[in-house]
Amino acid sequence: MKASWDIFCSVVDNYGDAGVTWRLARQLVAEHGLQVRLWIDDLSAFARLCPGADAAAVQQQHEGVSVCQWPVQWASTVIPDAVIEAFACRLPESYTEAMLQHSPRPLWLNLDYLSAEEWVSGCHGLPSPQSNGLKKFFFFPGFSDTTGGLLRERDLVNRRHAFEHDKAAQRAFLDGLGVEPQEDTRLISVFAYENPGLGSWLDVLANDERPTHMLVPEGRILGDLQRWLGSELAVGTTQVRGALTVQVLPFVSQEQYDLLLWSCDFNIVRGEDSFVRAQWAGRPMLWHIYQQEDDAHLPKLDAFLALYLDGLSPPAGQALSRLWHGWSAGGDLADSWKELMAHWPEIERHAERWCLQQAAQTDLATALVQFYGNSL
Repeated sequence: MKASWDIFCSVVDNYGDAGVTWRLARQLVAEHGLQVRLWIDDLSAFARLCPGADAAAVQQQHEGVSVCQWPVQWASTVIPDAVIEAFACRLPESYTEAMLQHSPRPLWLNLDYLSAEEWVSGCHGLPSPQSNGLKKFFFFPGFSDTTGGLLRERDLVNRRHAFEHDKAAQRAFLDGLGVEPQEDTRLISVFAYENPGLGSWLDVLANDERPTHMLVPEGRILGDLQRWLGSELAVGTTQVRGALTVQVLPFVSQEQYDLLLWSCDFNIVRGEDSFVRAQWAGRPMLWHIYQQEDDAHLPKLDAFLALYLDGLSPPAGQALSRLWHGWSAGGDLADSWKELMAHWPEIERHAERWCLQQAAQTDLATALVQFYGNSL
């Protein structure tokens, strides 16, 4: 009999939380044969990620996953073998009471946000006894074998390599988006938060000798692009200034977003899901980390860079670090971008090396299943 798992997701940051849990749920079904219910409190966010989904449905089936509306007033339901509380969302009180009465009690996991900070390894897998008698375990994604690893489908890297060697597939994908880059054009994808320093980078690209085609999925960065261009942007719009072409893309599925990352020379990403997928793309990247009060995000950024820059020459590592920090601070990006370009071949090789290094570790879904097995 299949083990049953519930995953709870409260959508906080647009589509990031829903994206991670939807990806995890599908992998648990497809690769581990589990019976999975995904409870989401904002199905409109899920519907953007899953073509064909109904934002008004109480329950629906997609790719083997039972996707359920997390109701405001909780009704009784069958208690599963394992429960994942994603990103510190709070389970319904009546649900935890039912967990307490259930025999055997389900494994309760608090799946936390991804972090490269050192303390994560020490907290991963630790129990957290609750006042009602239940025990919850902390489960941290991460970049070392002392954490839960990263979300990665079993064949992901092989699929990416096959796509990279299939020029016809690449052309067909870009054609489907209406993207027609010129010969020898640099392709850049930009999925980012607002950035007051964006114009300084766009100026450099517009005056570059090599043409750049910037692909921008609709999102929060559009306002800054519009101000620089001096004209309105909408899905399907293409604007050209000097050597820079800016094209706004529609919101795409997770599968299409992977192909977009694989098609580009440089990817700017935000949030957790796109951050991880950009690493699996094996391409140079920039992570626009979510800004927090009192610069609380900077230690998280530096912790990742300390790992990611390992293996790069000091000048190349400094160039990448300067660009990431400059972008995060909303500062002038002209000099740091030019500095990065001076080390481009090395940074390209390093991105693929980092991808393969991380792919050698146990993926997050497998680590969760192993943790469950060890708890029995």
